[in-house]
Amino acid sequence: MKIVVLVKEVPDTYGERKLDLETGLADRAASEAVLDEISERALEVALAHADAHDDVEVVAMSMAPESAATTIRKGLAMGAASAVHIADPGLAAADLGLTARTLAAAIRRTGFDLVITGNLSTDGSGGVIPAMLAELLEVPNATALSSVEISDGSVSGTRNVEGGTMRVSAPLPAVISITEALPDARFPNFKGIMAAKKKPFETLSAADLGIEPEDLSVAMSIMTAIAEKPPRSAGVKITDEGDGGTRIAEFLIENRLV
Repeated sequence: MKIVVLVKEVPDTYGERKLDLETGLADRAASEAVLDEISERALEVALAHADAHDDVEVVAMSMAPESAATTIRKGLAMGAASAVHIADPGLAAADLGLTARTLAAAIRRTGFDLVITGNLSTDGSGGVIPAMLAELLEVPNATALSSVEISDGSVSGTRNVEGGTMRVSAPLPAVISITEALPDARFPNFKGIMAAKKKPFETLSAADLGIEPEDLSVAMSIMTAIAEKPPRSAGVKITDEGDGGTRIAEFLIENRLV
């Protein structure tokens, strides 16, 4: 079985995040770049299954700038057998549609029985890539799983819904996305870090995948404007002069907070 896990380099969740107001792209130099935590959890699902089954190959895959190679190699250090890095300057401003088409082409090229992704990244928070990939690859899609069980011919799991839990399953090949309810990822040990240096690491361009980033017919969304988030305004300060409770209640009612 071959499991492809999509991983993504993102600005540190606890660091400062900025947008370049000229390009509309994330300013990746504004904070430390890290492997997205949800990507690590997705990789852990695959690696845990590989630990229990000798015939499982785990491939870490990412579409990211060339500078992200070191971050992607963390997936190899964690235990993935190989990595595929799609790096092309023409993909720097890719929308979700172009991103999905590029990843789908790379997944087809690599081959797969199961694709595992996070439900959404911590930078773009698009949340639609798993469903778009399933559509493009013409396979079933099970989203937002809080538990995962993988067998020879199918994948199943649970999804938390309002007021209950839903049990879902799909035949392989398939695409699934997982939530942060899945276990934390393992830490790379020294042996894993050293072994990662010798593992296959394939770098692909858009042309290698038959993708033309400049083709406007591929774009499914166009950014029309961008602006900085406005600074927070000062709140209303209420000094209690015997009527503080009443004034607070009036404020809450006026702002429809109760």
